[in-house]
Amino acid sequence: MNIANLLIKSAQAFPDYVALAKGETPHLTYRNLLRKVSVMATHLRHRLTLQPGDRVAFAMTNGVEAIEIMYAIWHAGLVAVPMNAKLHPREFAFILQNAGARVCVVTPDLAESIAAIKADCPALERIIDVTTRDYSFMAVGDPLPAAMTAPTDPAWLFYTSGTTGRPKGATLSHRNLLAMTLNYYADIDRPEPGGSILHVAPISHGSGLWNFPVLARGGVQVFPDSGRYDVPETVGLLRRWPDATIFLAPTMVKRLIDHPAAADITPGQIRTITYGGAPMYVSDLKTSLDMLGNVMVQLYGQGESPMTITHLSRAEHANRDHPRWEPRLASAGLPDSCVEVRVVDEAGTPMPTGEVGEIIVRGETVMSGYWQNDAATAKSLRDGWLWTGDVGCFDEDGFLTLKDRSKDMIISGGSNIYPREIEDVLNTHPAVQECSVIGRPHAEWGEEAVAFVVVREGQRITGAELDTLCLENIARYKRPKDYKFVAALPKNNYGKILKTELRKLV
Repeated sequence: MNIANLLIKSAQAFPDYVALAKGETPHLTYRNLLRKVSVMATHLRHRLTLQPGDRVAFAMTNGVEAIEIMYAIWHAGLVAVPMNAKLHPREFAFILQNAGARVCVVTPDLAESIAAIKADCPALERIIDVTTRDYSFMAVGDPLPAAMTAPTDPAWLFYTSGTTGRPKGATLSHRNLLAMTLNYYADIDRPEPGGSILHVAPISHGSGLWNFPVLARGGVQVFPDSGRYDVPETVGLLRRWPDATIFLAPTMVKRLIDHPAAADITPGQIRTITYGGAPMYVSDLKTSLDMLGNVMVQLYGQGESPMTITHLSRAEHANRDHPRWEPRLASAGLPDSCVEVRVVDEAGTPMPTGEVGEIIVRGETVMSGYWQNDAATAKSLRDGWLWTGDVGCFDEDGFLTLKDRSKDMIISGGSNIYPREIEDVLNTHPAVQECSVIGRPHAEWGEEAVAFVVVREGQRITGAELDTLCLENIARYKRPKDYKFVAALPKNNYGKILKTELRKLV
């Protein structure tokens, strides 16, 4: 079982359909994409001497090359390590070190950052810029047959930050990715051949994971020329590539419906908008349904069970006559077809309906563990169940409502920000005695990080200095948007900082 077989089958069924597009311009058909991928696999295995199971990372802003390299990696029997293009160089370095990646493929905007950390990554032998001859030469040569891989072999290392602040590589197997793909057809949608998916969200995360169900149905993977999310550009691409699937964070949905260009969207251009990664205001959801029609599907998942824990279907979004329509819109929906979901207490005992507890899940999409992190694996995987760290409750109809996206995590613009990661950086400043970071509600982004800082006696520090420190160590979007200097942090009798009290202050 090799996930690359999805491309092989689509090349047989839809050889002349457009598989990849750069903006409004077709790039490769399925026949030609398979040819290129299989030749690139030859270079990976024989010219670069990579062995089955070796890891190949990529740090790329969205572009067609991301799909090319991913399928070449799997075709060659290797493991893909997609990295968020917004990460700080030190974060790139940790992932490359932890994964032991021998090759890293980059877009030119990230080439310098990756080159600067190469010396810190002993296993990293080669950096390949997709705009250079080194990459274009990979399309020249003879094709390689697809590697034989076991269902449980690693295919994708999905690096997701943990509460310790250090990224953890959720090891997703070929079976995990195939189960996720089939679950898409069961619970989300079954796209028609010739439709499209617009990759306006990072390919390293949800949008990239949604490539599989669209590719397997002969759809075209469309990458904006800008490489980012721009509402007018997206609306223009909907005219060129209709019947489109789009994965958006709730803040991206809001940017769409608030933009005047959204008035130009006509029926049939959008097939499905799947949204997730953060709560969405019911008022915004209602506006989306009124403006765009019955195209909304919510998903709740984690990197450890990619895109698959619960869903709120298109039918449930449209069921306005139901007496609990609004509470259902505010929920995370029903458990997915391929998994079991429970809400339990600390001992793992299921909680009664309406009672809050930790959400756990098991099924064919759940990861095999964290890459080279047995302690974290043992904590998260117990008796076959993934303990998500999120809390919620089921209602009498089986709909799950999230009460907190893990205890302290901040979700800003659909991205997870873990306070401990920021606190570890702030605490390196000699003038900082202690600090605590929490989330503050934000109308557009959902939340933003705020740092409470206690300064050592006799010393001085400014927010600007701390901002510079953060920018030198973590991704820009993670840094606090406000620094509040206080004489002391509220604590309980055991000396634990009471973040609940800090939240009251903001």
